[in-house]
Amino acid sequence: MELKQLGEFGLISHLAKDVQIYHQETLKGIGDDAAVIDKGDGNVTLISKDMLLEGIHFDLHYTPLKHLGYKAIAVNVSDIAAMFGTAKQVLVGLAVSNVFSVENVESLYAGIRSACEDFQVDLIGGDTTSSKVGLVISVTVIGTAKKEEVVYRTGSKANDIICVTGDLGGAYAGLQIMEREKQVFLSNPEMQPELDEYEYIVERLLKPNAKSDIVHELKEMGIRPTSMIDISDGLASELFHLCKASNLGCAVFEDKIPVDSRTEQALFELKLDPTTAALNGGEDYELLFTIQQSDFEKIKNHPEISTIGYMTEPGNGKKLMTRNEHVVDLKAQGWVHM
Repeated sequence: MELKQLGEFGLISHLAKDVQIYHQETLKGIGDDAAVIDKGDGNVTLISKDMLLEGIHFDLHYTPLKHLGYKAIAVNVSDIAAMFGTAKQVLVGLAVSNVFSVENVESLYAGIRSACEDFQVDLIGGDTTSSKVGLVISVTVIGTAKKEEVVYRTGSKANDIICVTGDLGGAYAGLQIMEREKQVFLSNPEMQPELDEYEYIVERLLKPNAKSDIVHELKEMGIRPTSMIDISDGLASELFHLCKASNLGCAVFEDKIPVDSRTEQALFELKLDPTTAALNGGEDYELLFTIQQSDFEKIKNHPEISTIGYMTEPGNGKKLMTRNEHVVDLKAQGWVHM
């Protein structure tokens, strides 16, 4: 059987079905944004890992190493935020080829240190080795949370309100612009990219911002989401994860999905649909979560949170209400890893 027949999540499920948990401290293993380990004092340890591979997750033609180091930390901090926790420490594994200089690695670590400062996490170790296939960055993040405050992908109920932070589709728009400029450069190295008008979406791609601050704000407002996940593979894909975990359907309103005007402008220029980019683009690293209807009044005026729909009974399926009031099946066409 070829890997592409299963895909990333099918492969994970296939491999995880025979995994045994031997220690009662392991409250959650495979299947969420982070593993959850009981510390026995009312608190838990949260652990997650992400890998970034050259040619798969980033292209060094247009990805500055300092930005890449920052992104490697941010995407891991986002996983801890998606568990309603606080990131505390990171370990960084690095595989570099002999084309990299000491100065290159210093630039990468400058970005790592900058992210650690912004997110207040400690770089406590890792591993370094050589690579024959390009640059590989592997980050393990460790966080904490109160046991009763952890939010899993499970837990939402029918009629819970679906919320998303920030805006969507920007990273995808930035990727398309950078790929276009790369082709121009490869055909004529004398041409320099003109990116001033695309600064916002390029930053969304190259330097995402984990929304750990939103977690603190929700706690201050007395809101504990019923389910949560971060948006790495696209809004639609993550909605499917929440629906599967809670055995529910969903209804999402197209005109409620937040897309920044600068993202829309770039996508129109590229002749791409903003809704498609928001649903399937990925790499936005915003938080997608559900809340009880009783919490709506607390968040309805929050400038960084949009309510985009609600969870439904499983028999209703996963639906998108279009701007012209048509109801269509929601499709998850985000990033395919295999």
